[in-house]
Amino acid sequence: MANPKINNILIPNVSSIPSKKNVDSTNKLNQGETSEFKNILDTKLDSEQSAETSQAPKGLHLSTHAMRRLQERNLSIDKEEYAKILSAMDKLKLKGGQDSLVITGKAAYIVDVPKNTIVTAIDKDSIGENVFTKIDSTILMN
Repeated sequence: MANPKINNILIPNVSSIPSKKNVDSTNKLNQGETSEFKNILDTKLDSEQSAETSQAPKGLHLSTHAMRRLQERNLSIDKEEYAKILSAMDKLKLKGGQDSLVITGKAAYIVDVPKNTIVTAIDKDSIGENVFTKIDSTILMN
């Protein structure tokens, strides 16, 4: 006996399955073909990747904080100082340094080694007064 509360209109008829004849094959790709969408996507991704590689870190970068500290402490980075810091970065990379202290004859620098970035700078006269935290390595470059 059928349940009088069940209405046949609310229950879908699942006994019939659509045949393959109803499938639209106009958008199907033949073997070896690529879609126009995939070509556009690949072109866009290639251009973005080439833009990223052209912006890869080359040389040293200064954080906003480091620029402010250099101005406040009347420090400048000349060619010789630049070469020392860059050389220190290379050595620190080889040893696995991440956040490091680079001490030169002129100043001390906290650097982010993977990003080739000077995070902050301390003049030579103030080095003894500071506590350096969150560093994993130190290098002296005189």
